[in-house]
Amino acid sequence: MKQILGFSKLSKDEKVEWLTQNYFKDSENATYLLKQYWNDDKKLQKLHDEFTENTISNYYFPFGVAPNFNINGEIYALPMAIEESSVIAAASNAAKFWSNKGGFKANVVDTRKVGQVHFLFTQNFSLLEQFFNKTKSLIFDRLQPLTKNMEKRGGGVLSLELRDKTSALANYYQIHAEFETLDAMGANFINSCLEEIAATLKEEAAKYFNASEDQQPLEIIMSILSNYVPNCIATAEVSCPVEDLLPKKEDAQHFAHKFIEAVNIAKAEPYRAVTHNKGIMNGIDAVVLATGNDFRAVEAGIHAYASRNGQYSSLTSAKVENEKFTFSIEIPLALGTVGGLTNLHPLVKLALEMLGNPSAKELMKIVAVAGLAQNFAAIKSLVTTGIQEGHMKMHLMNILNQFNASPSEKQEVKAHFKNNTVSHSAVVEVLEQLRNA
Repeated sequence: MKQILGFSKLSKDEKVEWLTQNYFKDSENATYLLKQYWNDDKKLQKLHDEFTENTISNYYFPFGVAPNFNINGEIYALPMAIEESSVIAAASNAAKFWSNKGGFKANVVDTRKVGQVHFLFTQNFSLLEQFFNKTKSLIFDRLQPLTKNMEKRGGGVLSLELRDKTSALANYYQIHAEFETLDAMGANFINSCLEEIAATLKEEAAKYFNASEDQQPLEIIMSILSNYVPNCIATAEVSCPVEDLLPKKEDAQHFAHKFIEAVNIAKAEPYRAVTHNKGIMNGIDAVVLATGNDFRAVEAGIHAYASRNGQYSSLTSAKVENEKFTFSIEIPLALGTVGGLTNLHPLVKLALEMLGNPSAKELMKIVAVAGLAQNFAAIKSLVTTGIQEGHMKMHLMNILNQFNASPSEKQEVKAHFKNNTVSHSAVVEVLEQLRNA
């Protein structure tokens, strides 16, 4: 192993050659594998290469579809990019289950996003407050070149608020800004605005406080958007009479009882809540990734929201009132349908077209539904057959591929496990029996 200077300046082939020569025992095989995933269409491959830095190959995720989602009376096929078996099947089953029970109802409560300028101030807060109030209108004037196009479409900077954070950290203050970015996720717009706010604050503070350059009372630390968006909220729910949940009324009532208690446990117990919400994110991340959005930002914001009351808890709720079962979700989602990969990645364009080229608000509703559907399917399995029965049957093909099973072996093993419990060891045992027969 050795360090290298100027790696980013090497060609793609040179990067591969250096990497495989220095980090792999079989450099020829490593090179072959990396290049095997290159696209034959050189123009398309160049596009993918330029999404990020130091690209040496493509990393494939399955791009699947979960059909038959009835959302607010419209039928959708949801694009899902995910490697985990049973997720798409579970989403599809939930869609089918609710399709003749009124479907999913989804709504967007608000779309405000947040950014902050973080700074230190060493003098009295009242002086800072006077300075901010005097400078606020100038800040908005300076932002005009950045915000005028967004404002024409109905967006822009909604508010600027000076916040005293000295109880948490000495001399720490912030400008808390709220934005409306419409169909764009808005990260670049928000960050550009924040940096302009910071520059104006610094410039005007130097004049206002008339201090020497090395003794300015206001020091800008950083300016950055927040991925915590508690005022950018989407909701989704399903509901039906309890007796419609299962063919037999008694079974339906027992199922509703166990389902609600399972959700309540996830509200009360953080160890359970994490896995509960991970299942929700199986659906959410898959659609977010397929539509070219930042699933890491979505994850961070949603998990912070799950802890907003001081304890990590379930993102979903369930209840029975007047013999009516209702299952719902409320989550923060900052999504975009223009800008970024949405205009570049061919499969992202295809995914958005599959969804009817939705606005950001429409996509928020769809993603919230994906999370709710995934959670419904998981809890339904947990309180009835158990999670492993369905999951392991979907995982069966992965195990067979791991052992290079032939088409005839796959057929025989799948037939065996149609009525038998799937486990890794059981699959290995059946394969060994077939191969030793």
